Amino acid sequence: MLLQFLFILIAFFSLSLIYIGSKKNIEITLFCIWQIVVGIAVFNGYFLKHPIYFPIIMLTTLIISFWILKRLDTSKINSNYLLLISVLRIPVEYALLLLYLKNKIPVEMTFLGWNFDIFIGLTALILLLYFSIFKGTLPPKILISWNIIGLLFLLFIVFVGILSSPTPIQQFGFETPNVVVLEFPFYLLPTCIVPIVMISHIVFIKKLFK
Repeated sequence: MLLQFLFILIAFFSLSLIYIGSKKNIEITLFCIWQIVVGIAVFNGYFLKHPIYFPIIMLTTLIISFWILKRLDTSKINSNYLLLISVLRIPVEYALLLLYLKNKIPVEMTFLGWNFDIFIGLTALILLLYFSIFKGTLPPKILISWNIIGLLFLLFIVFVGILSSPTPIQQFGFETPNVVVLEFPFYLLPTCIVPIVMISHIVFIKKLFK
């Protein structure tokens, strides 16, 4: 029960940070509604019975995410909110570790395996403290590089998660395949948390280039 609550809490803070940071953008509201719609289906066990349809949910989530990216006014978003979203990767990594210990996901999806996201979460926390407390600044090239690395780490673990799923292309986790994302509330990882982190990195990069 604690693990489920942790995932809901992380998703709530992710949505809140991107919503407040974007000045209550209407597209983020629609993204929240999408999470509720998918959540109802997951809660009723629909995708456990029909897992073949979950990729459609992921494709729709990706389309909505890029639609949000296109419409967001990056100039209005405070960079500290974007950093806070990356800081949430620390509790995400803790939650993934607990899922592994419960034999819900393979070790490759944790920081004990091939998941390096925790380093981005920790460095985001350091950057946030540096900017907020010490009022420091860094050259845009350094921050752009940090965001690109964070985005690549995110895409890499998504790729590992796909290859750990019980599909014809599965390469890892044969003893503990990645099916937990079909359960409530763990569906929030691929449909909510990961897209918001991706959006935060791309928005940050766009802000720095401007």
